[in-house]
Amino acid sequence: MKSASKAILLFLILTLFIQCKKESETTPKLVSENEINFAKGFTLINYDGYSVVKVLNPWPKSSKTYTYIFKESDGVIPDSLKQYTVVNVPIKTIVVTSTTHIPSLEMLGVEETLIGFPNLNYISSENVRTLIDAKKIKEVGLNNSLNTEVVIDLQPEVIVGYGIDNNNPTLDNIQKNGLKVLLNGDWNEQTPLGKSEWIKFFGALYGKQKEANDIFSKIEKDYLKTVAIAKMAVLKPTILAGDMFEDKWYLPSGSSWGSQLLKDANGNYLWQSTVGTGSLSLSFETVFEKAKEADIWITSGQFKNIEEMSKSNPHYKQFKAFQTKNVYSFAGKKGKTGGILYYELAPNRPDIVLKDIVKILHPELLVGYEPYFFQKLH
Repeated sequence: MKSASKAILLFLILTLFIQCKKESETTPKLVSENEINFAKGFTLINYDGYSVVKVLNPWPKSSKTYTYIFKESDGVIPDSLKQYTVVNVPIKTIVVTSTTHIPSLEMLGVEETLIGFPNLNYISSENVRTLIDAKKIKEVGLNNSLNTEVVIDLQPEVIVGYGIDNNNPTLDNIQKNGLKVLLNGDWNEQTPLGKSEWIKFFGALYGKQKEANDIFSKIEKDYLKTVAIAKMAVLKPTILAGDMFEDKWYLPSGSSWGSQLLKDANGNYLWQSTVGTGSLSLSFETVFEKAKEADIWITSGQFKNIEEMSKSNPHYKQFKAFQTKNVYSFAGKKGKTGGILYYELAPNRPDIVLKDIVKILHPELLVGYEPYFFQKLH
């Protein structure tokens, strides 16, 4: 009886040991908590051999969450995660669909992996334009209306798309044909550093998380340093933004990315207190009544000079900022095929944008600095 009891006890201990061993082998080993500090649209958690990326709001008011698994060569994916899109990293070929994705590739030094893009003329980056001229990047359609046949023929390891809403049949069709589509919501972020932090999304795709973290840390540090400098300003100029398009004046809402930059530059943006994260759409009369005496006017980028503005709408001449020639635009800095560099690079480099605006509002604070994006219109 004693020997039987011992055998049973030994069997139970052995069973428990095997069970514990199996659990230790299958339980994911957490390497780091969420790496994202400012962006609200995605999370990035690293495990031993793979990373889990969750894209939370790829378009405004989205209720969907998309989960992607970035698997390293020796990584083992738990069964519970195999239902999601699994990407083997580092990737070697990619198609992206927004110019805002281009700077992340370039800063990480992986722009040569880009093999397709919709409407190549929009790209301003000199490095990427060189690749385009060398026929290394193929035209794949227009914006979200991708040419499915061309994309499938290219066979990229990943297509990084973006959603305006829940309806994107082109991307759905590409995915049904066996290609891997990842949604990127950088454009939907509402803070300057939140937009910029999406470089970590690409860093994870290329096995370059350390490099992405270092790049973003420098941008964050420089941005916050400029915020501190702006706070030293004695005066707080009033700011008018945007201009007329057709019969409406479009300008940033109070909680938007553009509005936040003006606030961080220690400017008095006249619509800072409005609610919303997108654009305001107002009549000319409403804007004129509030902003006719504004000190500074930062336009939307439609115009290259004062003459273009006055031809577009003679009533612009009634604004004080127009009369004193304190009108600024980013329209002058373009790529060789006409793409406006600001739209491509500014969301990724809010540190540069903020310096530009501080120089415009408080020139005495950044002696010797020349704005990179903005120019005074003459």
